[in-house]
Amino acid sequence: MTDPIATPDPQADLARHAQKMAKKKAARDKIMAGKEGEKGLIIVHTGAGKGKSSSGFGMILRCIAHEMPCAVVQFIKGAWDTGERRLLTDNFADLCQFHAMGEGFTWETQDKTRDIAAARAGWEKAKELIRDPSIRFVLLDEINIALRYDYLDIAEVLAFLKAEKPPLTHVVLTGRNAKEELIEAADLVTEMTLIKHPFRSGIKGQPGVEF
Repeated sequence: MTDPIATPDPQADLARHAQKMAKKKAARDKIMAGKEGEKGLIIVHTGAGKGKSSSGFGMILRCIAHEMPCAVVQFIKGAWDTGERRLLTDNFADLCQFHAMGEGFTWETQDKTRDIAAARAGWEKAKELIRDPSIRFVLLDEINIALRYDYLDIAEVLAFLKAEKPPLTHVVLTGRNAKEELIEAADLVTEMTLIKHPFRSGIKGQPGVEF
């Protein structure tokens, strides 16, 4: 005689789930109990995948929602008419400064001296904004490109962030090929991994997705 097939007990399943979640909550509460204080973070978004600048601008919108003064300095693609630039300058100029300092990608300008001058001007503006303790969040969009090509000195950038960034100011640095020294110095680093991109299939950048 075969044993009858056991019928699932919904109440027992719910009880097991509740017990499991209670243990997880207790462990999480224990971890959180050891965290305290606030700190201005150095955050790096890098990698070949899409989303580095997009994530930075998402954080800018969070700051605006919290009424935290913030600022954007765009280093390379500053000449672009992007959706985020329109949104911030047209609607949130009182909370977010937007400085487009770039003149296009290096293969577009074809002028290294001009590229270096634009990068230096962007860095000078960035330092001015970061030094201001009333500005709580500064996004340095595509600065990693300027650092990669040595238009800016990585040692100078890191020394400034260490010595002059106010304790509660967050600074986000985006762009692929982040320098190892920057990754080492940062508090938070995210690498965007490219798995698939429509550009490789012959599809150009789409409004609302790319810019």
